[in-house]
Amino acid sequence: MAKSPAQTPDAVDVRQSVAKAEQSLYASVLAIRGRHEIERLGIAFYDAETTLQWSYNADLAFHAASTMKLAVLLAVFRQYTRGELTLDEPVHVRNKFVSIYDRKPYMLDINRDTEGEIYDHLGRTMSVKQLAYYMITCSSNFATNLLVDVVGVPVIQTALDELKIDGIRVLRGVEDHGAFEAGLNNEVTANGLLKLLRLVAEGKAYGEEASAQMREILLDQRYKSGIPAGLPQAARVAHKTGNISTVHHDAGIVYLEGRKPYVLVILTQFSSETGRTTAVADVSRDIYECLAGMNGG
Repeated sequence: MAKSPAQTPDAVDVRQSVAKAEQSLYASVLAIRGRHEIERLGIAFYDAETTLQWSYNADLAFHAASTMKLAVLLAVFRQYTRGELTLDEPVHVRNKFVSIYDRKPYMLDINRDTEGEIYDHLGRTMSVKQLAYYMITCSSNFATNLLVDVVGVPVIQTALDELKIDGIRVLRGVEDHGAFEAGLNNEVTANGLLKLLRLVAEGKAYGEEASAQMREILLDQRYKSGIPAGLPQAARVAHKTGNISTVHHDAGIVYLEGRKPYVLVILTQFSSETGRTTAVADVSRDIYECLAGMNGG
């Protein structure tokens, strides 16, 4: 009687290789967590080449910081593919937003370097695509809030619901300090961001054209101290970081020559005394080396 596929020597070798990889990743993550004094850590990973999927606290909710901008980007391209928004549509650039907490107006601190070019357009217009580009590549809070107002928070949630993306909750734009103090914050899980980026990577986020345009923007990300810092220089990463005083996140699609991409999300939270760490880069490096070991290189 022929052996079932699950019992062939090759299948056994694959299972053993995957089990060894998972054990190695778990051990390295525990070591990194202790070394960097990380209070909370969430990781989700999927490799299209080997189909290896691994996670650690992947359903744990974190303050989203700027990773919520991925959901805003998704909503922009939802509206674009539905013909309800054009990418060259002009948006009035004004520094006045409304808090979801008390409905009072607030302004952003536009002295940040990342807001320079948008600040130069105050009182004029920028296109939806320009704002989306700055929102992701420079992590512009100014561009983000303008786009949140353009598409609306309900549409952002609708986009997530339509694509069955759980674990991401967007309540508001950024720098709404009244809402922050009231505990009204955007939240993400590693699994939620992984699902969103897998759809983008596979061309299933409102079609291949929209997905490709999102990937193109994400590949121009300027902040590279997270996932890219743990990879060879030739790697290309379509990603979005998220940093505030006590969190450092990165979520991206990793492209390496000669293989299918993998998607990796790393969420970290630490005490204010700890300061910024290299934990995200260290996890990224360990996952890359684990995959290289599985591939025999």
